[in-house]
Amino acid sequence: MRHLVMIAGAAIAAASALLASARPARAQTGLSAGVEAATDEARRGISWSENRAALSADAAAGFGPVDASARVVTLRGSSRHGDADTVADIALGTGWDLGAIRVRAGGTAHLFSGARGKMDYGEVGASAGFTFGPLQVTGGADYAPSQDAIGGDNLFVYAAANAGVPGTPFTVVADIGRSSGDADDPVRAQRLRPGGNYSNWRLGVEHRTGPLTLAIDYVGTDIDRRDAFGPFADARHAGDRIIGRVRFGL
Repeated sequence: MRHLVMIAGAAIAAASALLASARPARAQTGLSAGVEAATDEARRGISWSENRAALSADAAAGFGPVDASARVVTLRGSSRHGDADTVADIALGTGWDLGAIRVRAGGTAHLFSGARGKMDYGEVGASAGFTFGPLQVTGGADYAPSQDAIGGDNLFVYAAANAGVPGTPFTVVADIGRSSGDADDPVRAQRLRPGGNYSNWRLGVEHRTGPLTLAIDYVGTDIDRRDAFGPFADARHAGDRIIGRVRFGL
């Protein structure tokens, strides 16, 4: 776990150096939390919970220009992650303004419990976002350096947008991404890239009323299941599907 914390810390250090030439970060204060139930825990278009219902709890807090968050999710004995029961995502980040653009950088450690063997890994990321009225657009990249747990390195590049429908509690969300990388261990590399490099997409609608959010998403990938192999690929849970979510903010 120590090297994962170091990865997150390195991202914060790099971001802090950039702050010297950018506008000071907006102060972040307060604590937020929530619980969620979903019909599947899907990330980057592939299931992390065997295409079965998942429960999660999350919390986030700000400390001046730095923010920290934690999310724990049930994985239902996910074969993708060595039959892990849960994953905890621990993240540190910071952000600053470059004109109308909001830039962020940070790192995340993914810590698995109940897994066979060492499944933990870490990644760093950066993004830039722009808000225009009810429309928010974000683009960025997350990079996991070469690690034994994922059989090499992994780069995820993405673009996302969401727009509130004026006069209604509905928000339309959409995103698209591309996962690529080099494989030192072709079997382990199937864990995050079943079948090799691939693209994913999502289109959804959220209904927010007070602390309650109801959402439905269509997610998909261009993964060719015939190219996936080994115990971590779980390619049968990488196809197009509909996912429902219910979240209650605390």
